[in-house]
Parts: sequence; structure tokens; C-alpha cells
Amino acid sequence: MADSVENSVPALAVTAAVGAVVLLFVLLCSVGRRADKKDEDEQKTEPEEKKVNKTEKQTKKSKPAQRHKRIQHVPFSHAWLATILKGHSSPVLDFDFSPNGKYLISTAEDRSAMLWSTKEFSKKEHKFIRGNIELDHGTRVKFSPDSKAFIVCLGNANTARILRIGKKDDGSPGNITAALDFPKKHTAEIIQIGVASNGRFIMTCSRDTTLIVWSIKGEVLSILDTHQMNNVYAAVSPCGRFVASSGFTPDVKVWEVVFDKGGGFKDVKRAFELKGHSSGVNCFSFNSDSSRMASVSKDGTWKYWDTNIRYELSQDPYLLTTGSIHCEIPSHISLSPDGRSVAVGGDNSIGFYNAVSGEEEEVLKNIHDGRY
Repeated sequence: MADSVENSVPALAVTAAVGAVVLLFVLLCSVGRRADKKDEDEQKTEPEEKKVNKTEKQTKKSKPAQRHKRIQHVPFSHAWLATILKGHSSPVLDFDFSPNGKYLISTAEDRSAMLWSTKEFSKKEHKFIRGNIELDHGTRVKFSPDSKAFIVCLGNANTARILRIGKKDDGSPGNITAALDFPKKHTAEIIQIGVASNGRFIMTCSRDTTLIVWSIKGEVLSILDTHQMNNVYAAVSPCGRFVASSGFTPDVKVWEVVFDKGGGFKDVKRAFELKGHSSGVNCFSFNSDSSRMASVSKDGTWKYWDTNIRYELSQDPYLLTTGSIHCEIPSHISLSPDGRSVAVGGDNSIGFYNAVSGEEEEVLKNIHDGRY
């Protein structure tokens, strides 16, 4: 019995060992088949991916390169156009003609003021004298009555600066140099500046309700509150007697700057008001002797006024004409020196009207965008 048991043990061991070897062989074969199948799948997938990538590359190559169309600049032209002055490297903010008609001064964001000769307007190329606005830039500019100097509003310092125009040996204009900076008195942005034709005073007006009358030496003569909620425009009359402002309220307020017989400053007193618009007045203008005025408003109309009145006796101006405007947003109005023609600017266009009849005579469109 013991012999039979002993003989059966080696047999079982051999059988188990053989079974284990067979099982291991089966597992190895199974793993090998899976690896082969994976290699086949990868070989099949790789050409498809290459094909897709190749198709994408071909599609990209087949698409034409998109080029932005360049808008062709068409210079503005009109029978009334005298010239186009080029020289500033940034947007021009303001300009003014000299009282003697010989020069034009322009100021821009490039911190410069440029003096141009009107005699060269008919030429193809225009020479200019450049003056630097040191550490600032001019937002508004006005000539002095003698055309030998000009004043600018400083955008950053928010005050006024007088600059002198030098003179060469041949009498032509020379270098432009700074002469005087006014003290800072405005708390809000200065939006307009003016110089009296008699040389007695200078006016500055800010965006709040402040209007200041200065001496030519930069001394404050009077500070006015316009009571217009906010100012939009202000000007000195060509005759040098009045200052006026307009703003949010539907009126134009006019004051007389009074001096004594010796030229000494006395007072700034209320003269008259233009009343008749139904909305805020964007701009106004005097004729040469201030006997006529024109105004333009957000209400879509311009008005022509007789201001040859005895305002010291509380006489009010007479409304002569009301006209409709060609643009939706009028920003400026100018009355001719003889008071017979009105020009209204807005929406990149200028409309010309007969002041007496109110009829539209001419409209210039698309002046600054290269299309006409």
C-alpha cells in the first residue's frame, strides 16, 4: 500500500508540471496573437491618418489667401476748394486765419503749431514754419490782432499760452517761441478761447459754466457763471465789445466787456440773450460789426438774428429767419462778415444758406473721408 502511494506522487507531479507548461504555452500564444492584431490595426490606421493630414494640407493649399481690399483714397475736389495743407502727423484740432489775411495757424495732437502763408495756397507744395508746444499740445488757437503772436489752449495743463512769431531780416516770419503761460484757473476742460480785436482782453471758456476774461498779461479781470448747466461754445465778437456763450440751455448769452476812456477795465455786464430755440445751442456766430448773429441748435434749425438793438434799455434781439439744416448733428455755424450768408457744418459736410431767405444754396458732402 505504501509502495503504491509513493509511486503515484511522482506521476501527479509530472502531470501537473506538464499541465503548467501547456497552460503557459497557451497564454504566450494568446498574447502573441493580440500583439500581432494590434500591429495590424496600427498599420491600417497610420495610412488613414496620413491620408487625412495630406487632405488637410491639400485643402489649405487650395484655399486662396484672403487679402484685405485697400480702400482707394479719392481726394475731395470742388470748384471752391483752394488747397489742402499737409504737414501735421496727428489730427488737427484747430486753426485760425490772421487778421491781416496773410497767414493761417494750425495746431494738432503732434505737439506742434504750424504757420502757413496764404499766398502759397495756389501752389502744389506748401512751406510752413513749425513751432513746438513744449511738454503739451494745443487744443484751440487764435491770432493776436497784430498777427505777430497767437494764443493756444494747453490740453494737459488746461490753461493758455501766448507764443510769439519772430521776424527775419527780410520781413518774413521767423521762429515761433513761447512767451507767457497763464495761471491755471479753470477746474474743467477749456473748450474755447478768444482774443478781442482791440487787443484789450482774452477770453477762455471751460466745459462747466465758467467763462474768464483776462488781460493780455494773463491777469484775471472777471469770472462769469453762464448758468447754462454746461458750456458748449463761446466766442469774442469781431468788434471786440462782447463775449458770448451757449450750452445745454436753449439760448445764447451775451455780455459786454466795458473799459473806460483811458483803456482801463471797468466791468463785464449782461447785454442780451438769443431766445427761440427749443433745445441746446451748439454754436453761434457774429457778423463783422455784431449787428447780426446766427445760431444753430440740436433742435435741427439755425436762426438769424438782428442784434442792432439798444440792450441798455432792455431791448431784445429780433428773429429774422429760421432755417432747417442738411445734417442730423450740426456742430458749427459761421456768419459771413456782411451778414448775408450762413455756413453750417456737421456730419462731415458743410451747408451754405441765404441768411435772409433761409434757402439752401450749396451742400458739400464727404469732405474728409475721401469720397464725394
